[in-house]
Amino acid sequence: MKYFSLLDLAPIPEGQTASDALSNSVALAKLAEASGYHRYWLAEHHNMPGIASSSTAVLIAHIAAATSTLRVGAGGIMLPNHAPLVVAEQFGTLATLYPNRIDLGLGRAPGTDMATARALRRHMSPEDGFPQDVQELMGYLAVPDSPQRVRAIPGEGTQVPVWILGSSLYGAQLAAHLGLPYAFASHFAPAMLEQALDVYRTTFQPSKALAEPYVMMAAGVCAADTDAEAARLRTSQQLGFARLRSGTPGKLPEPVDDVTQEVPPAVLEQVNYALSCSATGSRETVKSQLSKILSAHQPDELMVTGMIHDQTARLKSFEIAAEILSELRKAG
Repeated sequence: MKYFSLLDLAPIPEGQTASDALSNSVALAKLAEASGYHRYWLAEHHNMPGIASSSTAVLIAHIAAATSTLRVGAGGIMLPNHAPLVVAEQFGTLATLYPNRIDLGLGRAPGTDMATARALRRHMSPEDGFPQDVQELMGYLAVPDSPQRVRAIPGEGTQVPVWILGSSLYGAQLAAHLGLPYAFASHFAPAMLEQALDVYRTTFQPSKALAEPYVMMAAGVCAADTDAEAARLRTSQQLGFARLRSGTPGKLPEPVDDVTQEVPPAVLEQVNYALSCSATGSRETVKSQLSKILSAHQPDELMVTGMIHDQTARLKSFEIAAEILSELRKAG
């Protein structure tokens, strides 16, 4: 593991507002920078009452302004929702304001329900133009070989690093074909992790952007003083995910003593599997679990995430995780 990084969904806890969530994200980014995290990524979601990162590029600018060395980026922008030129202009502007600090992760999913996707896109296209849109976007950010009729200004020549995000073999194949770094969403969709990483690594084609394959995987983290405390804190994420799966998304719930009393067994089983690439517990427990994840998959970079209702507990969890990951990185 070369680096460890942090994914923030800007959760809106029950009893709080979107303004609170954005303030919480700034505080977390500052802690991340001080604790040795390499990147701080925010993800595009829409029509979700518990997530405040819908205007992802705007929030990235806010986080970048509050920090000084941390790489800040999108994990990711859901490209089908946007014209490639608009994304190039947004991230070209960010890269101009914050040189060598901006990342652009691109996803193929809508990041929302289909009704909201239609509201975002205005015109739904039946064909999959994601590979073409990625290449068009990269063209706007590149140093042009010849005069271009359509130019991203700012954006042209900034060469913002582009990542392909995925939770299936599709993204792995595309990232390998284009010679781009690949980030797998194992924090909520672990089923195809091993196969996707193998496909990416074995079929990777070197490019101007990247000479060798570079893999980032994501894992959930909920660290506290004791295993019992961490398990209780994690019930917020379990409840929130269960409600999302059941079609009743809301703000991030307060933790409960017994999640089995709140969620039907079949739903809880699905939720626990989706969130199984994770480490929950005391410092010693989390270190053991993260060590196993790193050993099993050998990522170049691990990105951790976690939805904790209480901001103080959230900050502490990511601080503990940074200490552990620093130790694991040094240990090789």
